[in-house]
Amino acid sequence: MKFHIYFLALLLTFSCSEKAHETIASAADYNTYLKTEPTKTTSKYFEIWNGKIRPDSMQLTSFGIVGGEYSRYFKETGDITYLKKAEQSLTKAVEIASIGRAGYRRSLARNYISQHRFKEALVMAMEARKLGADPKESQFLLFDVHMELGNYGLAEKYLDSTKNMKDFGYLIRLAKWNDYKGDLDATITFMEKAKAIALEAKNEALTLWSLTNLADYYGHAGRLNDSYEHYLKALEIDSKNAYAKKGIAWIVFSNDKNPEEALRILDSVTMTYNAPDYYLLKAEIADYMGNDLVRLENLNEYFQRVEDPSYGGMYNLYNLGLYIDETKEYEKALELAKQEVQNRPTPESYSWLAYTHLKIGDKDRAKELMDAYVVNKTYEPALLYHVAEVYKAHNDVEKVQELKKELIGATYELGPLMEKQIQDL
Repeated sequence: MKFHIYFLALLLTFSCSEKAHETIASAADYNTYLKTEPTKTTSKYFEIWNGKIRPDSMQLTSFGIVGGEYSRYFKETGDITYLKKAEQSLTKAVEIASIGRAGYRRSLARNYISQHRFKEALVMAMEARKLGADPKESQFLLFDVHMELGNYGLAEKYLDSTKNMKDFGYLIRLAKWNDYKGDLDATITFMEKAKAIALEAKNEALTLWSLTNLADYYGHAGRLNDSYEHYLKALEIDSKNAYAKKGIAWIVFSNDKNPEEALRILDSVTMTYNAPDYYLLKAEIADYMGNDLVRLENLNEYFQRVEDPSYGGMYNLYNLGLYIDETKEYEKALELAKQEVQNRPTPESYSWLAYTHLKIGDKDRAKELMDAYVVNKTYEPALLYHVAEVYKAHNDVEKVQELKKELIGATYELGPLMEKQIQDL
């Protein structure tokens, strides 16, 4: 409640000059997309091919097609069951394939990436590359895997080997590379070029992907009207797209300061979409509202869902945040942070490891890790906040103030709950 009063005072002080707080969203624009109809997870096409799979089946085509359909169902429902079934089908295809061997390995690698099994994905990607078919696709995949693993030098080499400014696959990866380097303007430019290619080709899937990614980047750049319009355009193509609805809900919550409406949007999504992190966002919004009952209900829903062993390490970083900020289980957080660094030695993983050391009370080890693996290696606001906390613990006022200025400019991305924490640095 105190924070709510603080925020209202802050809003009144700056409302005349801060364009970021102009209301962006209108329910009339997206209400039609909030209808909750069950997602269809079968078809005659799927049943025909699935019916051809027997316990002793060696029919390669069936496994490949069924695996692809299961992957699509996972994207549409967020249900981990379909991702695991896709893995089973693709694993069998890899085992028995005599043709299309590289393609099946790339598909299985992408499945592993979705499961955050990055080292296994790298093995499949390297095997696909050795087989030689469609080498450009293998180079793209290797870029993707090495970016996930934090092997940025190798990722850059694979990116350079595929250079083609008229190729959608190259442009979206060039955008991702520039985002990693902190050049948001270049990131947006290349994503806009990629979108133009997708539109010209009338490729609905690539257009949808471009729209939602551009919407994210526009949000990072403070171009919130553009972000909102692109999420709406994505919903025009796919009215059930949960990611676009989540993006609109964030605009409604973080910019428009209308948490009740943001919850209404997300409630419509979670009626049919099952990804656990949506419940965490709902808990965050309820926390901002001061509604402890709704907050705890959604936290409980999240914890129940991620208990499913099928998720593996997919939600490690989310769990880390909860162990530190919610349950105060710092030793448990430390073990998980170490696991995550082993699985994915990126600046993000090291930031969480350092932040956990800070919370345990080992501020010197926290600073060592931040200086070695995080500082000047990432531009993500959430991670920079961790850095600022560590420097604050070391009374480095100058560096904290530099970071604070940057973080104040990223309050939209970090959300209303972080505003006071940033001010208190």
